[in-house]
Amino acid sequence: MDTADSRKISVIIPVYDEREMIASAIENIRSEGEDVEVIVVDGGSSDGSREIAAGLARIEVSKKGRAVQMNKGARIASGDILLFLHADTYLPDRSFECIKESFIDPDVIGGRFKMSLTGKSVGYRTISMMINLRDRLFGGFTGDQAIFIDRKRFFEIGGYKDIPLFEDLDMARKMRKYGKVVRIPDHAIASNRRWVKKGIMRTIIKMWLLRLLYLAGVSPATLAKVYKDVR
Repeated sequence: MDTADSRKISVIIPVYDEREMIASAIENIRSEGEDVEVIVVDGGSSDGSREIAAGLARIEVSKKGRAVQMNKGARIASGDILLFLHADTYLPDRSFECIKESFIDPDVIGGRFKMSLTGKSVGYRTISMMINLRDRLFGGFTGDQAIFIDRKRFFEIGGYKDIPLFEDLDMARKMRKYGKVVRIPDHAIASNRRWVKKGIMRTIIKMWLLRLLYLAGVSPATLAKVYKDVR
Protein backbone atom coordinates (compact mmCIF):
# COMPACT_ATOMS: atom_id res chain seq x y z
CA MET A 1 0.00 0.00 0.00
CA ASP A 2 1.23 3.49 -0.80
CA THR A 3 2.36 5.63 2.11
CA ALA A 4 0.92 9.13 2.37
CA ASP A 5 4.18 10.71 1.20
CA SER A 6 4.43 8.52 -1.91
CA ARG A 7 0.99 9.37 -3.22
CA LYS A 8 0.87 11.45 -6.37
CA ILE A 9 -1.57 14.35 -6.70
CA SER A 10 -3.36 15.32 -9.89
CA VAL A 11 -4.79 18.85 -9.96
CA ILE A 12 -7.81 19.22 -12.25
CA ILE A 13 -8.88 22.73 -13.29
CA PRO A 14 -12.14 23.15 -15.25
CA VAL A 15 -12.05 26.36 -17.28
CA TYR A 16 -14.30 28.39 -19.54
CA ASP A 17 -13.04 31.77 -20.73
CA GLU A 18 -10.46 32.19 -17.95
CA ARG A 19 -7.61 33.87 -19.81
CA GLU A 20 -7.13 36.41 -17.02
CA MET A 21 -6.78 33.76 -14.32
CA ILE A 22 -5.45 30.49 -15.73
CA ALA A 23 -1.71 31.28 -15.99
CA SER A 24 -1.47 32.58 -12.41
CA ALA A 25 -3.55 29.63 -11.18
CA ILE A 26 -1.07 27.16 -12.67
CA GLU A 27 1.89 29.19 -11.42
CA ASN A 28 0.42 29.05 -7.91
CA ILE A 29 0.31 25.25 -8.12
CA ARG A 30 3.86 25.02 -9.46
CA SER A 31 5.15 27.34 -6.73
CA GLU A 32 4.58 24.54 -4.20
CA GLY A 33 7.57 22.81 -5.72
CA GLU A 34 6.06 19.33 -5.72
CA ASP A 35 5.85 17.06 -8.72
CA VAL A 36 2.10 17.23 -9.33
CA GLU A 37 0.16 16.59 -12.50
CA VAL A 38 -1.86 19.60 -13.67
CA ILE A 39 -4.75 18.97 -16.05
CA VAL A 40 -6.73 21.87 -17.51
CA VAL A 41 -10.06 20.79 -18.95
CA ASP A 42 -11.42 23.47 -21.26
CA GLY A 43 -15.15 23.67 -21.89
CA GLY A 44 -14.92 25.49 -25.22
CA SER A 45 -13.29 28.80 -24.36
CA SER A 46 -13.17 31.44 -27.06
CA ASP A 47 -10.86 33.88 -25.28
CA GLY A 48 -7.55 32.06 -25.69
CA SER A 49 -7.58 30.31 -22.30
CA ARG A 50 -6.60 26.99 -23.84
CA GLU A 51 -3.68 28.49 -25.73
CA ILE A 52 -2.37 30.27 -22.63
CA ALA A 53 -2.47 27.08 -20.57
CA ALA A 54 -1.04 24.87 -23.30
CA GLY A 55 2.58 25.44 -22.38
CA LEU A 56 1.97 25.16 -18.66
CA ALA A 57 -0.19 22.07 -18.17
CA ARG A 58 -1.85 19.14 -19.89
CA ILE A 59 -4.84 20.36 -21.87
CA GLU A 60 -8.04 18.44 -22.56
CA VAL A 61 -11.20 19.65 -24.26
CA SER A 62 -14.69 18.81 -23.09
CA LYS A 63 -18.22 20.01 -23.49
CA LYS A 64 -19.05 22.87 -21.15
CA GLY A 65 -20.09 22.09 -17.58
CA ARG A 66 -17.94 21.85 -14.48
CA ALA A 67 -19.15 18.36 -13.56
CA VAL A 68 -18.48 17.01 -17.05
CA GLN A 69 -15.11 18.74 -17.25
CA MET A 70 -13.94 17.55 -13.85
CA ASN A 71 -15.06 13.99 -14.50
CA LYS A 72 -13.10 13.96 -17.74
CA GLY A 73 -10.03 15.25 -15.98
CA ALA A 74 -10.40 12.56 -13.34
CA ARG A 75 -10.62 9.80 -15.94
CA ILE A 76 -7.30 10.72 -17.52
CA ALA A 77 -5.48 11.66 -14.30
CA SER A 78 -2.62 9.45 -13.17
CA GLY A 79 -2.52 10.63 -9.55
CA ASP A 80 -3.61 8.70 -6.49
CA ILE A 81 -5.30 11.83 -5.14
CA LEU A 82 -7.50 14.16 -7.19
CA LEU A 83 -7.62 17.85 -6.31
CA PHE A 84 -10.34 19.84 -8.06
CA LEU A 85 -9.41 23.51 -8.26
CA HIS A 86 -11.27 26.49 -9.69
CA ALA A 87 -9.17 28.77 -11.89
CA ASP A 88 -9.77 31.69 -9.51
CA THR A 89 -8.88 29.84 -6.30
CA TYR A 90 -5.33 29.85 -4.93
CA LEU A 91 -3.86 27.20 -2.67
CA PRO A 92 -2.18 28.03 0.65
CA ASP A 93 1.44 27.17 1.41
CA ARG A 94 2.15 23.49 2.11
CA SER A 95 -1.21 22.56 0.58
CA PHE A 96 -0.01 19.34 -1.06
CA GLU A 97 1.86 18.29 2.05
CA CYS A 98 -1.27 18.86 4.15
CA ILE A 99 -3.42 16.90 1.72
CA LYS A 100 -1.06 13.92 1.82
CA GLU A 101 -0.90 14.04 5.62
CA SER A 102 -4.70 13.82 5.72
CA PHE A 103 -4.56 10.33 4.26
CA ILE A 104 -2.37 8.96 7.04
CA ASP A 105 -5.72 8.18 8.67
CA PRO A 106 -6.96 5.18 6.61
CA ASP A 107 -10.59 6.17 7.15
CA VAL A 108 -10.14 9.48 5.32
CA ILE A 109 -11.41 9.52 1.74
CA GLY A 110 -10.87 13.22 1.05
CA GLY A 111 -11.57 16.72 2.18
CA ARG A 112 -11.34 20.43 1.53
CA PHE A 113 -9.72 23.59 2.88
CA LYS A 114 -11.20 26.49 4.77
CA MET A 115 -11.52 29.48 2.48
CA SER A 116 -11.19 33.23 2.33
CA LEU A 117 -12.24 35.68 -0.33
CA THR A 118 -9.86 38.22 -1.79
CA GLY A 119 -10.55 41.77 -0.65
CA LYS A 120 -9.92 43.28 2.78
CA SER A 121 -13.27 44.93 3.45
CA VAL A 122 -15.44 43.89 6.37
CA GLY A 123 -18.02 42.61 3.89
CA TYR A 124 -15.68 40.07 2.29
CA ARG A 125 -14.28 38.97 5.63
CA THR A 126 -17.82 38.43 6.89
CA ILE A 127 -18.77 36.37 3.84
CA SER A 128 -15.69 34.18 4.31
CA MET A 129 -16.53 33.69 7.98
CA MET A 130 -20.13 32.72 7.15
CA ILE A 131 -19.03 30.22 4.51
CA ASN A 132 -16.59 28.55 6.91
CA LEU A 133 -19.16 28.50 9.71
CA ARG A 134 -21.77 26.95 7.45
CA ASP A 135 -19.27 24.33 6.37
CA ARG A 136 -18.29 23.51 9.96
CA LEU A 137 -21.90 23.20 11.10
CA PHE A 138 -23.40 21.42 8.11
CA GLY A 139 -20.51 20.09 6.00
CA GLY A 140 -21.87 21.57 2.77
CA PHE A 141 -18.53 22.56 1.32
CA THR A 142 -18.14 24.01 -2.17
CA GLY A 143 -15.69 23.97 -5.07
CA ASP A 144 -14.13 27.25 -3.91
CA GLN A 145 -12.65 25.26 -1.02
CA ALA A 146 -10.50 23.05 -3.29
CA ILE A 147 -12.08 19.61 -2.88
CA PHE A 148 -9.71 16.64 -2.87
CA ILE A 149 -10.44 12.91 -2.81
CA ASP A 150 -8.75 9.54 -3.18
CA ARG A 151 -8.97 8.64 -6.87
CA LYS A 152 -10.36 5.14 -6.32
CA ARG A 153 -13.00 6.41 -3.94
CA PHE A 154 -13.97 9.13 -6.41
CA PHE A 155 -15.01 6.54 -8.97
CA GLU A 156 -16.58 4.26 -6.38
CA ILE A 157 -19.03 7.01 -5.40
CA GLY A 158 -19.76 7.85 -9.02
CA GLY A 159 -17.74 11.03 -9.53
CA TYR A 160 -19.45 14.36 -9.94
CA LYS A 161 -23.13 14.19 -10.76
CA ASP A 162 -23.78 15.62 -14.23
CA ILE A 163 -25.89 18.57 -13.17
CA PRO A 164 -25.45 22.22 -14.22
CA LEU A 165 -25.30 23.58 -10.66
CA PHE A 166 -24.42 22.44 -7.14
CA GLU A 167 -22.36 19.49 -8.31
CA ASP A 168 -19.98 20.39 -5.48
CA LEU A 169 -22.67 20.18 -2.79
CA ASP A 170 -23.77 16.84 -4.19
CA MET A 171 -20.16 15.61 -4.06
CA ALA A 172 -19.81 16.82 -0.46
CA ARG A 173 -22.92 14.87 0.52
CA LYS A 174 -21.69 11.68 -1.16
CA MET A 175 -18.25 11.96 0.39
CA ARG A 176 -19.66 12.39 3.90
CA LYS A 177 -21.86 9.31 3.44
CA TYR A 178 -19.01 7.19 2.15
CA GLY A 179 -16.22 7.90 4.63
CA LYS A 180 -14.33 10.36 6.79
CA VAL A 181 -13.90 13.83 5.30
CA VAL A 182 -11.39 16.32 6.70
CA ARG A 183 -11.21 20.11 6.63
CA ILE A 184 -7.69 21.47 6.42
CA PRO A 185 -7.54 24.62 8.58
CA ASP A 186 -5.38 26.57 6.13
CA HIS A 187 -7.30 28.90 3.82
CA ALA A 188 -7.69 28.55 0.06
CA ILE A 189 -8.08 32.05 -1.38
CA ALA A 190 -11.01 32.46 -3.75
CA SER A 191 -11.59 35.48 -5.97
CA ASN A 192 -14.28 37.94 -4.91
CA ARG A 193 -14.99 38.86 -8.54
CA ARG A 194 -18.56 37.51 -8.47
CA TRP A 195 -19.44 39.74 -5.53
CA VAL A 196 -17.65 42.73 -7.08
CA LYS A 197 -19.52 42.33 -10.34
CA LYS A 198 -23.01 41.84 -8.94
CA GLY A 199 -22.82 43.44 -5.51
CA ILE A 200 -22.30 41.80 -2.13
CA MET A 201 -25.85 41.78 -0.75
CA ARG A 202 -27.50 40.90 -4.06
CA THR A 203 -25.14 37.98 -4.57
CA ILE A 204 -25.49 36.70 -1.00
CA ILE A 205 -29.28 36.76 -1.14
CA LYS A 206 -29.45 35.01 -4.50
CA MET A 207 -26.90 32.34 -3.59
CA TRP A 208 -28.62 31.51 -0.31
CA LEU A 209 -31.99 31.42 -2.06
CA LEU A 210 -30.62 29.08 -4.71
CA ARG A 211 -29.14 26.83 -2.04
CA LEU A 212 -32.40 26.67 -0.11
CA LEU A 213 -34.35 25.88 -3.27
CA TYR A 214 -31.86 23.14 -4.13
CA LEU A 215 -32.20 21.59 -0.68
CA ALA A 216 -35.97 21.81 -1.09
CA GLY A 217 -35.72 19.69 -4.23
CA VAL A 218 -35.85 22.23 -7.06
CA SER A 219 -34.10 20.93 -10.18
CA PRO A 220 -30.49 22.13 -10.65
CA ALA A 221 -31.33 22.74 -14.32
CA THR A 222 -34.02 25.21 -13.27
CA LEU A 223 -31.76 26.87 -10.71
CA ALA A 224 -28.92 27.17 -13.23
CA LYS A 225 -31.00 29.62 -15.28
CA VAL A 226 -31.13 31.94 -12.26
CA TYR A 227 -27.47 31.33 -11.38
CA LYS A 228 -26.31 32.70 -14.71
CA ASP A 229 -27.39 36.11 -13.50
CA VAL A 230 -25.09 36.03 -10.48
CA ARG A 231 -21.91 34.62 -12.04
